[in-house]
Amino acid sequence: MGGISPLLAYAFSLLNGKRGISGWQWIFIIEGAITIALGVIAWFFIPDFPDQNRFLTSDETALVLKRIEDDRGDSIPDSITREKVFKHLGDWTLWAYGTMFLCTSLSNYAQAYFISIILEGLGYSAKKALLLSAPPYIPTIATTLFFSWISDKTKHRGSFIVIQALIGLVGLTLTAFAHDNHVRYLGTFLINAGGSGNVPAILTYASNNVVSHSKRSVQSALTVSLGGLSGIIATTVYRAKDAPHYRPGLSVSIGAQGVLIILVGMTTWHFNRLNRLSREGKLAKPLEGQPGFFYTL
Repeated sequence: MGGISPLLAYAFSLLNGKRGISGWQWIFIIEGAITIALGVIAWFFIPDFPDQNRFLTSDETALVLKRIEDDRGDSIPDSITREKVFKHLGDWTLWAYGTMFLCTSLSNYAQAYFISIILEGLGYSAKKALLLSAPPYIPTIATTLFFSWISDKTKHRGSFIVIQALIGLVGLTLTAFAHDNHVRYLGTFLINAGGSGNVPAILTYASNNVVSHSKRSVQSALTVSLGGLSGIIATTVYRAKDAPHYRPGLSVSIGAQGVLIILVGMTTWHFNRLNRLSREGKLAKPLEGQPGFFYTL
């Protein structure tokens, strides 16, 4: 849906001067109102936890709970306490997931905030740059669906996260250092394909390897919080004085993809080692305290 934003922004900007309000103000007013309205509507449709749902029969609910229990043993939410929060925060892998999300979000924020500016730097007019900001999102739909499908089919995450990070890395390199404007524009397609595709991949990777609702709540909050920092970083490193190439900002995004790849390698090695030791019966207790649980690599 991010690809629609530039088109909406262009349409709303045509209201410039209406009721004495500037075009950019109309963008904030209308898109903000839509967001608030959808938030209110979603409240009535988002389902509760499986044990609290209001649309399944008792037998269907029991089946869902049994599947969750067989899968990871946390069908019923456990209470969140201060002690649990600090205990979960002591798990370095949660910080790794959050940092991975920060790294991939950095290129996404850069794309969302600055692609029209970058396109203007490539020689396009402001209006044409806004319209050309939408196409790079189109291939992302196909690549995200493909990598989601193949990772579920193979029950493997890490390698596909790395592949998408490499795709984004190529795109960032082309946009930063290529001399031909068309090649630089091609790079934005690859940036999106890699960065946006890794958002669900990393969130799923983290979710697969966390047991208990309290730990998942801490992991989700930490991941989203660190991801939000990427927006602050993006607004800092993409400076107007660096136009038209914005190489400092793009270089930071390139480095972030390298950090992401390193972190995936570290967690994969760590989880593979623990899985092996668990299968060999060399651990004092089950992984994540759940008998039969193994980490998803």
